[in-house]
Amino acid sequence: MSFGPNPWQQAHWDWRAAGNFMFGGVGGGLLLLAMAMPPRLRSVLALVGLALVGAGLFCVWLEIGRPWRALHVMFHPQRSWMTREAFVAALLFPSALAVAAGVGSLAAVVAVLALAFVFCQGRIITGAKGIPAWREPMVWPLVMATGLTEGAGLMLILAPLLGARVPWLPLLLVLLMFLRLALWTIYRRRVAGRTAPPATRVLDQVGGVLQFGGSLLPLVLLAPLAVDLLPAPTSSMLGALAGASALAAGAWMKYCLITRAGYNQGFALARLPVRGVPR
Repeated sequence: MSFGPNPWQQAHWDWRAAGNFMFGGVGGGLLLLAMAMPPRLRSVLALVGLALVGAGLFCVWLEIGRPWRALHVMFHPQRSWMTREAFVAALLFPSALAVAAGVGSLAAVVAVLALAFVFCQGRIITGAKGIPAWREPMVWPLVMATGLTEGAGLMLILAPLLGARVPWLPLLLVLLMFLRLALWTIYRRRVAGRTAPPATRVLDQVGGVLQFGGSLLPLVLLAPLAVDLLPAPTSSMLGALAGASALAAGAWMKYCLITRAGYNQGFALARLPVRGVPR
């Protein structure tokens, strides 16, 4: 059904809109965590994070009906979180490039801007008041926690490839996974009974992926690292697999939330007209 009194799935945001939250979230999370790394590693991770944020914004550009008028998104900062996201991105790119070039004094600025970028993404979703699964206020902290979790997961993948060892990163990933799962549980309870049946089924499926593929599996993979008795290559491989699992589950959650759970609330009609029946 595309129109009527019952809820129907929105058709304005598709995989391109989801790509903004998927790429932009992990890129923002990676940029934030990268600012705590040593200079050489920080420079490389900053470039990777910027590339991911850029990929997300490119998806938005593809999604716009008239892409050559994309600059019009800058005209409404007083009421549009998408405009605010664009302003933050305009500051984030030169700042992160400067850090990548060796200007370490801007690391704190980049960390704040990256956090603000992920925050704006969450508020963009909650701004869609006609979609019960999106307008829930718990969405924006869930999106922020997911972005940070994905950033930590990606860093676990990249750090061994860059010849770096970050002892505290597995513990940070575990804490972020538990935070994400806790926020998802709260979110799921708050939207119970408010979403259309198809959206409810999608959210239940996503919850299973987050619980097992995005939390339990990475925890099992990271458990041997706590004893620190494994060879370095084995530890790196387990960490990378755990990071990939946590990252994939978060990306899948955002993809499904945008493209599959986006049912509106339908029309609230207390009485429907019926031919031949007097009012």
